[in-house]
Amino acid sequence: MAAKFQPLTLCLSYPSSNHTTMFQTPFSFPCIKRGPALSSSKKSIKCTTLRSSKRTGKRRYPSEKKKLERMNKTLTQTEIKVKEEGFWRFSKLAIPVHKDPGKDFPGVSIPLLESISKALEFPVASMLPMEAFTVVRKSFDARKLLKEPQFVYTVDMDVKKLLNLEPRASDFISRLEPKLGSIEYMPSRKVLADLISIVHNLVDNQHGTKEEEARDGIHNKSFNFSSIAKRPKVAVVGSGPSGLFASLVLSELGADVTLIERGQAVEQRGHDIGALVVRRALQPESNFCFGEGGAGTWSDGKLVTRIGRNSDSVLTVMKTLVHFGAPPEILLDGKPHLGTDRLIGILRNFRQHLVQLGVDIKFGTRLDDLIVENKQITGIKVSNARDECGSNSQSLSYDAVVLAVGHSARDVYQMLLQHNVDMVPKDFAVGLRIEHPQELINKIQYSSLAAEVQLGRGKVPVADYKVVKYVNEGDEIVNSCLEDRSRSCYSFCMCPGGQVVLTSTNSSELCINGMSFSRRSSRWANAAIVVTVSSNDFAPFGGHGPLCGVEFQRHYERKAAMVGGGNFVVPAQTVTDFLDNKLSVTSLPQSSYRLGVRPSNLHELLPTHITKALQHSIAAFDKELPGYICKDALLHGVETRTSSPIRILRNTDTYESTSVRGLYPVGEGAGHAGGIVSAAVDGIYCGFALAKNLNLFEGDIEAILGKAQRNTGFIKY
Repeated sequence: MAAKFQPLTLCLSYPSSNHTTMFQTPFSFPCIKRGPALSSSKKSIKCTTLRSSKRTGKRRYPSEKKKLERMNKTLTQTEIKVKEEGFWRFSKLAIPVHKDPGKDFPGVSIPLLESISKALEFPVASMLPMEAFTVVRKSFDARKLLKEPQFVYTVDMDVKKLLNLEPRASDFISRLEPKLGSIEYMPSRKVLADLISIVHNLVDNQHGTKEEEARDGIHNKSFNFSSIAKRPKVAVVGSGPSGLFASLVLSELGADVTLIERGQAVEQRGHDIGALVVRRALQPESNFCFGEGGAGTWSDGKLVTRIGRNSDSVLTVMKTLVHFGAPPEILLDGKPHLGTDRLIGILRNFRQHLVQLGVDIKFGTRLDDLIVENKQITGIKVSNARDECGSNSQSLSYDAVVLAVGHSARDVYQMLLQHNVDMVPKDFAVGLRIEHPQELINKIQYSSLAAEVQLGRGKVPVADYKVVKYVNEGDEIVNSCLEDRSRSCYSFCMCPGGQVVLTSTNSSELCINGMSFSRRSSRWANAAIVVTVSSNDFAPFGGHGPLCGVEFQRHYERKAAMVGGGNFVVPAQTVTDFLDNKLSVTSLPQSSYRLGVRPSNLHELLPTHITKALQHSIAAFDKELPGYICKDALLHGVETRTSSPIRILRNTDTYESTSVRGLYPVGEGAGHAGGIVSAAVDGIYCGFALAKNLNLFEGDIEAILGKAQRNTGFIKY
């Protein structure tokens, strides 16, 4: 099971070194010939240099020696020429925290120049011009194995600019050689634009090609987008990241887009959430889950992703967010984070741009049904979201529907089932949300440096953590209902300086999440501690078919509401009591959850094997983070909506449903992404795929943004 969640790790041991360097596949070894397949192992694979069967040294024939000399001469000349014109990327440049200007400084400092000069072997750091260097990434490393916490940089060096400003650096550049993981040569530095600029360039190039073909007498029906007699009509259902980015692509390429959102715009949504927090008035269609921006708007705004932090598609999403008002620092930060307060303004700017493109945005509008004829979408039925009965439903005609609903749109799943849309249950995770005083987490992670946090305004970031434990039968966890012998327990959506919030969409159900504002200045730190669940866990709900995972969630959310006593009060228990399976206190430590907590035995909430896995893992986490188990640590129940419980099947290349033509399931709610960034990326690729199907686009977006992350099983979030 562990192999499903951890990338294959290759372990390279250098004889002259006392340490082992870790790399993640895939990469190649130019010095290693093909040989017998390496045996698999649960831990690591040791690679040793294979003995070459070719003639070497004096054994070479004269012709071979001459050929090798010519190759070396050509290679040397090419390298010198390229080195004078290209870029060098220096990675893992470490600056001790006491020397660095701090987390909010994105530029090149004197200490960073000193680190660069060591990598370049340039004798006088102060002679290096700062203008020749660009910070690409900056992260903070406070691991216990370090003598002192440090900021770690990735920096690009512009050779031409450096030589213009400091010609004496020429000799040092000529001696530079690539080093795997630390020094990389680039003939040119690829600078990606935001999505809007990319689409505009594609359209301009396509127009230019069409005009040339027209002059040459080549007939083409779609010569000019503006000349199309009838613009294809597309409904995008859901204004989360996938829906917004799909709408942006389609509208920029000339489609007539209607964006349908059951919730409200961020301004009204903020009022509805305020009413929930202050007066316990839940709006079923406008809350922490439903509304402009999706669930991520009021859930921290994390931009970390597992689909490739440096991939072109991810960087395009980041640059587009900056275009709409996000701080440029998210392009550099190793763990970029926006916060709900910033997301509101970004979403408002995004909306205004879509409106200028002619997108018709319908807030407070619920999707009631699909109109399907001969397994082909012809339109949808919608109604006012405030009308629970849907009596005012109206039919709207569309050529295609992008289904970008979130993971809480359970009524949509039920409707799709009635149309026999291909769906399957998907693994996800359930558990509890643990909360500590942020000051405690700072001390655990930073020791004496904890004072530098200063409620998010200090020199170092507010401390967070990420922990994982694989639990199996050897850990004495009885798992009678599962065939698989192991499962993972891990921290999820860690919110430093945050608060626990209610994510229920129904007053009879109770589920929670965490969020932070941009400064992360709250007194508390919270994170979900969740255990993976699969279709075997859903067996008692098998009568619900593909929606068995949905019913699994619903069952335990209703149970949590009953244990909490109703009125959105959350059942809670101290970590020490939870580990001992007892309820010894009638008063609990203060919680950031504003609707109240009730002392409860959380063992009553979840299945026994899940609870035991949580107990075992929390004990293990305390060994990694000493002090994690303490009297001030509080567990809240339950967290069930970590990701979608279903996957709507679609064609890998066209993104179209495998069962209904014209239906394009996308994003987290469809089971093809998770989190803001991966959902946005999925929306981009889906938008281009649909545009191609509608004859609005003829190019290859993968040639620009790289290959899309194909869903071959376990989803990377």
